[in-house]
Amino acid sequence: MDEVECVVVGAGVVGLAVARALANAGREVLVIEAEDAIGTQTSSRNSEVIHAGIYYPAGSLMARSCVAGKLALYDYCAERGVPFQRCGKLIVAADAAERDRLGAIIARAAANGVDDLVELTAAEALALEPNLACAGALLSPSTGIIDSHAYMLALEGDLEASGGMVVLSSPLVGAAPDGDGLVLSIGGTEPMQLRTRLLINSAGLSAPAVARTIAGLDAAHIPTEYYAKGSYFTLSGRSPFSRLIYPVPVPGGLGTHLTLDLGGQARFGPDVEWIDAVNYDVDAARIPLFVDAVRRYWPDVSADRLQPGYAGIRPKIVPKGAGAQDFVVQDGSVHGIAGLINLFGIESPGLTASLALADHVAGLAAR
Repeated sequence: MDEVECVVVGAGVVGLAVARALANAGREVLVIEAEDAIGTQTSSRNSEVIHAGIYYPAGSLMARSCVAGKLALYDYCAERGVPFQRCGKLIVAADAAERDRLGAIIARAAANGVDDLVELTAAEALALEPNLACAGALLSPSTGIIDSHAYMLALEGDLEASGGMVVLSSPLVGAAPDGDGLVLSIGGTEPMQLRTRLLINSAGLSAPAVARTIAGLDAAHIPTEYYAKGSYFTLSGRSPFSRLIYPVPVPGGLGTHLTLDLGGQARFGPDVEWIDAVNYDVDAARIPLFVDAVRRYWPDVSADRLQPGYAGIRPKIVPKGAGAQDFVVQDGSVHGIAGLINLFGIESPGLTASLALADHVAGLAAR
């Protein structure tokens, strides 16, 4: 039976970042991916935003890895030539009640080490973005955008330069502890068995399902997956804004915001739609809901300028109404299986946090 020192399940942005970190540490690494390309799910179906780290509970892994990951990601993009733009964003209060909540957002950001937010009056916000309607706003200058596919290709290139490899169309169908490692059953067109000393489950939406295929893993350590779908609609014509525009956050997400791609194309989303199964269809019937949401900060929005774009699904591990979740990274000290590390609930800001999460996982693996 062939043996590889480290196997990472999932070639999304976090899986690739973890694999790169392990390979850079001198370890032999194989990434197995069920799909026929890298990053086809959550990693390529998001807003491509580099988040500042404003909203997350202080001290959480999500907050810590976002803030550290943001700094690392900007440096990495500059060093590796990955396209990005530090465009900034405005968090806009539509009325006096929302304006009164801006102070709490500043305090939460400060607790996370984000100290660059600037509170703006309505007039100051309009001076930056004349098409905006608001009662006040916060400016986040360290928020940016990134070409997520170029980033994943750079991570894959680094991995391969360090001797690692990505194998596509190769789902993990089962694993069983075996001495100081695990024996993996890998499916696809050429099924095989493989022994590894370290298995990293970074399968994103499928991480709980992958975990359930691992013999001996107590179900108490496997969270239930919940799917929070977010649809995006693109805006035809020129964008009315030069920065990202976010409303004050809503339960389950950050509200229906306006983001830009690196070509200047504007898009609205994601909204929040709780679903029971993976489904990436974008329903044009949702356009009136988007228009109503967007009109609060851009009164001139027209339904005629919105077209269905794409949809993504947040890999939630808490149900609707349960409040915020944190990233979950489990090693053997939690679940008792040596050589196994599970990553659950890696939703936004997973892309921003990816390099910091990779360092965290590599640190656990080095023990």
